[in-house]
Amino acid sequence: MGTPLKAEPFLFGDKLYQQCAAKVLPILVRQAHHEQPISYSDLAHEIEMPNPRNLNYVLGSIGQAIEYVKNKWNEDIPLINFLVVNKGSHLPGEGIEEFIPKAGYKALSPKLREELYRYNCLDIFTYPKWESVLHELNLQPLVNDFAPLVKKATSYSHGGGGEGQKHKQLKEYIANNPKIIGLDAKFGKGETERPLPSGDSLDVSFFRYKPHCQWVAAEVKSSISNEDDIYRGIFQCIKYKAVMEAELILQDIKPDVRAILVLEAKLTPKQVEMKNTLGVEVIEGIAPK
Repeated sequence: MGTPLKAEPFLFGDKLYQQCAAKVLPILVRQAHHEQPISYSDLAHEIEMPNPRNLNYVLGSIGQAIEYVKNKWNEDIPLINFLVVNKGSHLPGEGIEEFIPKAGYKALSPKLREELYRYNCLDIFTYPKWESVLHELNLQPLVNDFAPLVKKATSYSHGGGGEGQKHKQLKEYIANNPKIIGLDAKFGKGETERPLPSGDSLDVSFFRYKPHCQWVAAEVKSSISNEDDIYRGIFQCIKYKAVMEAELILQDIKPDVRAILVLEAKLTPKQVEMKNTLGVEVIEGIAPK
């Protein structure tokens, strides 16, 4: 993402990017509480912004608002913007340099950028006064009552769910087309129904050893999967990722593992909130051809 070009703090104006910034900051505070970064595209999706690049001014406005509170309180506040990252690099864009000019972020090597990112994330995750910052800026923290959704996902039954011919077709389509979920052709064809030590099976599994060991699982939900099954799929991805990492660790392999939920349908706004809160990757709107 590019430089946010002198965006103004959102508490002093009603420009569109300032209005968006007032929506985004509580989301970032939620992510900080759950110690979960969020990608530009996932954040844009949650606030229904078509182009993630338009977050430049939004994040700049948030950075300026944080600076305002820092000066008013005369104390350090971590730059919460560090939680917004590129999906490819898993690092913030160069626009972050506006708020850390002494670090020379643009000139840093990828390794040093990662160290700076980790250092700032630790500060963000352990900062105890994010709700006070929101209050200072006349904003309210998000209140997400996911308990009823968790209960529905827990009580879900396979009867009439997303299994069957449509589910099989979607699995085979993903297995034969790794590019659909952002993987290069070097992964080759995926393996379907790959067993895990937990007794579960991965719908689709992609594995390669070079240039380093990478393991990517796809949990697929076809168009006939209902809303509860999609919530269940979010939790399945969390479980599968943990089990996959454990399996590799016991083989003395450094784990580089992803578990992606692949949907033929589109997420509802509440599902977007949940998957961002939990840091689960989702690719939606995939139809077998």
